[in-house]
Amino acid sequence: MKKINWYPPIILGLLALLVITFGALVASRASLGPTQHFSEDGSRETFEWKLVTTWPKNFPGLGSAPERFAKKVEAMSAGRLKIKVYGAGELVPAMGVFGAVSDGAAQMGHGAAYYWKGKIPAAQFFTAVPFGLNAQEMNGWLHHGGGLELWEEIYAPFDLIPMAGGSTGVQMAGWFNKQINSVEDLKGLKMRIPGIGGEVLNRAGGTAVTIPGGELYTALQTGVIDATEWVGPFNDLAFGFHQIADYYYYPGWHEPGSILEFIVNKTAFEKLPPDLQEIVRTAARDANQDMLDEYTARNNRALKELVEKHGVRLKRLPAEVIAHLQKINDQIMEETAARDPQFARVYKAFKEFEREVIPYHQISEEAYYQARALKDSE
Repeated sequence: MKKINWYPPIILGLLALLVITFGALVASRASLGPTQHFSEDGSRETFEWKLVTTWPKNFPGLGSAPERFAKKVEAMSAGRLKIKVYGAGELVPAMGVFGAVSDGAAQMGHGAAYYWKGKIPAAQFFTAVPFGLNAQEMNGWLHHGGGLELWEEIYAPFDLIPMAGGSTGVQMAGWFNKQINSVEDLKGLKMRIPGIGGEVLNRAGGTAVTIPGGELYTALQTGVIDATEWVGPFNDLAFGFHQIADYYYYPGWHEPGSILEFIVNKTAFEKLPPDLQEIVRTAARDANQDMLDEYTARNNRALKELVEKHGVRLKRLPAEVIAHLQKINDQIMEETAARDPQFARVYKAFKEFEREVIPYHQISEEAYYQARALKDSE
């Protein structure tokens, strides 16, 4: 009987098995999608980021938003991207957030764009414009009206990517230790008020200063400032301003729909695989809406406590004062646009969207509020 040589078939079989195994491995990785990155040992690549903020650690609303964002990113990425959040002063000073993220000392920051007006005057549009868009309109402009693309463009030279990171809605005009009955009462007033609103106060005869939130109570208590705006009842109650100020004024003419921001170091962001990049963007969008939802739910409850429990004197700014501030604001906007081409470009886009959205809101949002109020007048 002829002896059969089994070695060639065995070798061919082993080679075939090897090819099949390799193919299966490639297919399994491909099934995870092109977004899955692996380290040298074959495990999924993980990232650890630092997020610095301009707010006190875990401060209600403003400070809790980045904490929720970080938790959501870690959960959505199954732990592949972990973000440690630092409050103001823990890693960098409150007003050092922009520089720290731009330089790469931290991968992310959370704050408000108008804090950086000294570097980029046009950045103020992406927090709030006095007498401008409200929260709903700001979100519309940013996400469906071209605003976000302009924001990205002006931050690009600083190696930064901005994302909307929360909204407070319409704010309060602030806490005062004297009544504001006329335009004359603004003269000599030293007040913490940032952004374009601060420039308006300066021209009205007051003095605007920018002080981090964590220092406001002491500044107002010791007389360093005569008045301060912060956010609204939910935050202001937590800060205890009712203990040191006599009058609480509305409406927040200077911040009708304040948007907060996440800023991301562009170099660090581009090192993330595409799926993690999308997770960061999605979690930021979620945090943006979630903050507005929380303020909507909590502000009136806090205001009721301030007035009924703590005896806060709630007052409306006189129409004469509001009209005077609005006139000054229009002058400042036009003058700044005339000397700053970048500011002018964003201003033009902002006003174009405003002209589109306000007429409809006059017959929708405003008309509905008026209709709803009719039952109270009966």
